[in-house]
Amino acid sequence: MSLAVLKSRALAGMEAQEVSVEVHLANGLPAFAIVGLADTEVKEAKDRVRAAIQNGGYEFPAQRITVNLAPADLPKESGRFDLPIALGILAASKQIPSSRLHQYEFAGELSLSGELRPIRGALAMSLATRRDGGTLAFILPLANADEAALVGNAAIYPAQSLLQVCGHFAAKSVESMLSRHESAPLVAQLEYPDFADVKGQVFAKRALEVAAAGNHSVLLVGPPGAGKTMLAARFPGLLPQMTDEEALEAAAVHSLTGNFRIEHWKRRPFRSPHHTSSGVALVGGGSVPRPGEISLAHRGVLFLDELPEFSRSVLDVLREPMESGRITISRAARQADFPAHFQLIAAMNPCPCGYWGHTNGACHCSPDLIRRYQGRVSGPLLDRIDIQVEVAAVDPEILAANANGESSHTIAARVQAATDIQLQRQGKRNQYLNTREIDHYCKPDRPGKAQLKHSMQHFQWSGRAYHRILRVARTIADLAGSENILKAHVSEAVQYRQALRKI
Repeated sequence: MSLAVLKSRALAGMEAQEVSVEVHLANGLPAFAIVGLADTEVKEAKDRVRAAIQNGGYEFPAQRITVNLAPADLPKESGRFDLPIALGILAASKQIPSSRLHQYEFAGELSLSGELRPIRGALAMSLATRRDGGTLAFILPLANADEAALVGNAAIYPAQSLLQVCGHFAAKSVESMLSRHESAPLVAQLEYPDFADVKGQVFAKRALEVAAAGNHSVLLVGPPGAGKTMLAARFPGLLPQMTDEEALEAAAVHSLTGNFRIEHWKRRPFRSPHHTSSGVALVGGGSVPRPGEISLAHRGVLFLDELPEFSRSVLDVLREPMESGRITISRAARQADFPAHFQLIAAMNPCPCGYWGHTNGACHCSPDLIRRYQGRVSGPLLDRIDIQVEVAAVDPEILAANANGESSHTIAARVQAATDIQLQRQGKRNQYLNTREIDHYCKPDRPGKAQLKHSMQHFQWSGRAYHRILRVARTIADLAGSENILKAHVSEAVQYRQALRKI
């Protein structure tokens, strides 16, 4: 009778909780049981582990093998437990030394030949090890080494096969052991489309500059071909450069889906789901909760084109995460939290045909039809969008001329300067100011207060709109380098909430 205990991790949303892989060998009829709330993928490890051990030249013990994944009430999924289970069997059967196993954590899916295949969530597991204050090294598949090593001071030991890992523990000298992964200094490849390519649309460009500076959400309303999608695609190039912590958060979310690429390091996510997407696709979910488009846009941009074509119930799921910056997915057996600090950029036509208010007079939509079309976007959601601007059709003469607008680099420099002002003054972007902080940092001068009061009464805006206008006005003042919010700043902020004209 023999026992071996190894450490691994299970994913539960963004959390990667520690799991003890306990392998017990006993006399009796040969059997192989895996217990500890393991799903089908984990239970199928029996056949993968048996073949990998035998193809590696080791003996698979003809005994009663019991593998316990503790804690028993934590759901376990995916093939990441293949490697620790195989090593536990070999250690319990005395085929490899077990004296140093307690110094490591293990994760990796095995092929039948014993090769290690990449796993999901390697970066999230590496982050969890650091946050738990753990000092254990991590043995992972070679394909996951770069992303796991993004966590500072992480001790990552990549391996290509089960045989290589076994050789690490059986090695007589340090030279024969696995080498710690040394990642090369990363150079962020921040290549975005340039705003200089957009002809005309000075008002819309200015609105997007304000949005980038204060992290405000935007709705672009205009006819087909006016440049709404083109503007949105260039918006990430205006945003401030990501900090290391923000980049790690965004990369960890993408790691959960297995789609993180090291060349995307510090590149702002830009997600553009199709209008047929379901609510689950946006917020995430499934029997094993996975992040949705909202979380995949964390620290980046969520672009919703043809906004009214989305189901109204789907759009309304955006309301809570826009306020809280988090998504909580609850299921009968588990609950998962995902971050959702995204910047919403939405685009829509003013009417079903798209040409209401156009100078060509081509629109023949009835007022009732226009109201029903615009009504597909609920009032509570519109109330949460800070900036709503009209993107008019571009004059043919402007289209025929050479593009001579400001480049994204020039605009981004102003955005970065305004962002630095906000962080020095209040420690956060203007979008995240709460009610008390708005009262403290967003006080307009007397003419500005009068202008805001008049606009609130005239347009019958809500209290939420009042606070959002003040946040936008604060951002406009920061872009101008003004310590005080003047009437001109309030007036400009008011203009940014009049895209959907009354019929």
